[in-house]
Amino acid sequence: MDSLSPTPRTTITRGRNRAVSERTRLHAFLQDALLAHLGVVAGDHPVVLPTAFGVDVDGPDSGGTLYLHGSVAAGWLAKAREQEVCVTITELDGLVAGRSAFHHSMNYRSAVIIGRARPVDDPAERERGLAAIIDHMIPGRWATLRPSTRKELAATAVLAVPLAEASMKERSGGPVDEPEDIAAGVWGGHIPLMRVAVAPVPDEDSRGPAPADVTERAAALGSEDGALAAQSHR
Repeated sequence: MDSLSPTPRTTITRGRNRAVSERTRLHAFLQDALLAHLGVVAGDHPVVLPTAFGVDVDGPDSGGTLYLHGSVAAGWLAKAREQEVCVTITELDGLVAGRSAFHHSMNYRSAVIIGRARPVDDPAERERGLAAIIDHMIPGRWATLRPSTRKELAATAVLAVPLAEASMKERSGGPVDEPEDIAAGVWGGHIPLMRVAVAPVPDEDSRGPAPADVTERAAALGSEDGALAAQSHR
């Protein structure tokens, strides 16, 4: 799949000029973003929950695989098994100050993925999925950790959502104002926002310096150059 081919459920009907059609740009955005929100119908009401995620663009599902995890005791996770879910991932890149209330907006990158959540029961794929989630937060971290215990694995569920049915939109730049408002001389523009990390903070039981995977991740996120490089995927 080289392009995003929306189904009726993911066809963008408003703001089509902001639609992204290249699947490679979706992949780049998923690599950069850190937080997903999973929407699922839990009984008689919908629930939307924040969650970490990982991506395997060559995974076993159609279009690649997005992995989510949670406690086996979580009610939402039980509801999501073998059900249609919606995963939304958004990065806020700026606040847009228009010359009228109508033209105030936000700069953003956002993806919507709809699909049937598949419980991952195969041990090898479960490990790949969990590694993808950990390494998405801190690249290379999984290889430095001790193996998970049977008890830990038994308490953790992994869900896979296919990336085939997805859409993406993005906005950048300043406001799109009315000519008469521009002529009136009112100021318009935007406030860029960047996700920036600071130096790692050890907990009270830590010994020695922070490991390379942690310091390198903090450095990549913590510099203005790193933040700008992340935004360059737009």
